[in-house]
Amino acid sequence: MPPRFHVPLPLHEGANLDLPDGAARHVQVLRLQPGDALTLFDGSGGEWAAQVLQIGRQSVQVRLGAFDAVSRELALPVTLALGMPANDRMDTLVEKACELGVAAIQPLVCARSVLRLAGERAQKKVQHWRAVAAAAGEQSGRTRLPVVEAVRPLADWLAALPPAVAGAQRLLLSPGAVGFEPLRGSGEVLALSGPEGGLTDAEEQAARACGFVSVSLGPRVLRADTAPLALLAHLALGLESRR
Repeated sequence: MPPRFHVPLPLHEGANLDLPDGAARHVQVLRLQPGDALTLFDGSGGEWAAQVLQIGRQSVQVRLGAFDAVSRELALPVTLALGMPANDRMDTLVEKACELGVAAIQPLVCARSVLRLAGERAQKKVQHWRAVAAAAGEQSGRTRLPVVEAVRPLADWLAALPPAVAGAQRLLLSPGAVGFEPLRGSGEVLALSGPEGGLTDAEEQAARACGFVSVSLGPRVLRADTAPLALLAHLALGLESRR
């Protein structure tokens, strides 16, 4: 299988293209040669066959071939809104969520959050997470990249949520819930998960006032970076069974 690279540029069949620096470095690290095949995608859907034309000291030129409208996305969009776990666990969460097919990730600052980002530091972290998602998309065969939204306080995010549309589901991960039977609806799924220490009672109550239904993943207590991924894997398997 040819190597895949995310290229956030306009792509057109038959065009000659100088790869961005990151993709060009990967081509050189892989020791590809003129004539070798590549697959390129811009993150908006589908992918292009491509062929290496020239490799310079710091540049790689390719020719774009046929476009393939292939989609490897989930049958319904799933958004994870979560209290950001600390240290490098958020990086891993973004990577694995992309591999599992998440459509969007909303990082949140909650009352019990250990990681509290704001201003320029938050912006830099979001840019980093978007790069993590792009790399995971290359590896996993995604043709659409998940949206990583700007960091927001939970209360502000809940206040700005529009009313839920018919068929959509809003799931609140809560250790005190009994269980759930997901995928009853036919619209998007929005799942909310807390940080280390979970959401406070007041935060859970505010979420339920916005249409979220409390659900549980079982009797064990999962870490802040495990719980949303476990839910996403469960939802992804259920959505695949619908195809």
